[in-house]
Amino acid sequence: MAKPIPDIVVGRLPIYLRALSFLAAEGTQVTSSHDLGKRLGISAAQIRKDLSFFGEFGKQGTGYNVGYLREQLLRILKVDREWPIALIGVGDLGRALAHYGGFVDRGFRIVALFDNDPAKIGQTIGDLEIMSIDRLAEVAQERGIRAVMLTVPAKAAQKVAEACVAAGVKAILNYAPITLKVPDGALVQHTDPVTHLQRMTYYL
Repeated sequence: MAKPIPDIVVGRLPIYLRALSFLAAEGTQVTSSHDLGKRLGISAAQIRKDLSFFGEFGKQGTGYNVGYLREQLLRILKVDREWPIALIGVGDLGRALAHYGGFVDRGFRIVALFDNDPAKIGQTIGDLEIMSIDRLAEVAQERGIRAVMLTVPAKAAQKVAEACVAAGVKAILNYAPITLKVPDGALVQHTDPVTHLQRMTYYL
């Protein structure tokens, strides 16, 4: 049985992918773990070790082909396709994310917007209509939604997360400042800007 990949390693792969995308855009064809490390502030040895979990992608002395390694990381992270995403909670943050244009070229498209505020339901952002959260299960099945972004108030987040899991959602990116509990088989990633700011102010 294959040994599971440490989550911390998986977490660094998108960082490598982003750097490779910048290199490709610059027209760079070959890079090395040393060059990537200098760009990212990660040791060359760590980069080589992380990539070795997934195979051999470069040759000693010649480095990595940028295009090939980028394609392999897209495949490994399963973003060599487009994932339909729902956004739940169309407040200030939700609206900003709905307007953000940087998801599509990185493998994600927001295909549904949900809220529980009757004043917002029926409004449109771009070509998407804000729908009642009561339609989540129906729309998730229709549009093949397996991942959501949650931008609801903390007091509502756990209940909404449970509704997501019941609707067949397997991955939740949670912006609410609360730790969510979900059953095995569902994945939650938390992203709270305040905690990151507090971590930074420790060093100031």
